[in-house]
Amino acid sequence: MTGTAPRKVLLVDDDPHIRQVLAFAFAKAGMSTEEAIDGEAALAAVAAAVPDLVVLDINMPRMDGLEVCRRLRAMDCAVPILFLSSRDEEIDRVLGIELGADDYVVKPFSPREVVARAGAILRRAAPAPPKAAATDVAHGLLRLDTAGWQAFWSDQEVALTVTEFSLLAALAAAGNRILSRDALIDRLHGPGFAVTDRTIDSHIRNLRRKFAQCGAADVIETRAGIGYRLGPCQGQPPR
Repeated sequence: MTGTAPRKVLLVDDDPHIRQVLAFAFAKAGMSTEEAIDGEAALAAVAAAVPDLVVLDINMPRMDGLEVCRRLRAMDCAVPILFLSSRDEEIDRVLGIELGADDYVVKPFSPREVVARAGAILRRAAPAPPKAAATDVAHGLLRLDTAGWQAFWSDQEVALTVTEFSLLAALAAAGNRILSRDALIDRLHGPGFAVTDRTIDSHIRNLRRKFAQCGAADVIETRAGIGYRLGPCQGQPPR
């Protein structure tokens, strides 16, 4: 017994059966859950106590999951978000990721898959061991605090989601090497995880947009048909 509190997951879905099934699956995995029946209840729950992860249904009445995600990110809330949706269109997955979600599962789903994807997100968000505190990355005007999960451009913090930070850290660790989309997926999720190339592209666009707001125009380079690598990061910060 280490005394470590279990990870808390907020389950947001208007279907009580789905909430019940997921609550049982997460409990078996050693995680605690809280439930919200709609978007407004979800926002209130996060405001009261930020969970370790939000499992968020997209198709809910009054306020759908996309709007909940949009509002959380507008509040600079970086809680990881795993979307659930009955819509399997790629554009829906891409929109969810571009709004700031970390992953996406299509209904009908296996509860084990949802727990596995949630676990992958939580592992990426886990605090680094003490010895990793000295492994900060500095590249041009970019600095990554790997222990604190913070990214800086010329000492200005850039708020990133767990997945965005992990993706940027993977590119930084690769140095000048180009990483293919498949290689980035393996680093983020592990081999064999079903994630589309468009999902990676959406995360890259989010990173570029956020750094561009700080004056960074060269944080990530694209090699057409190959993949991505960290840019020179020499852009001028805003005055």
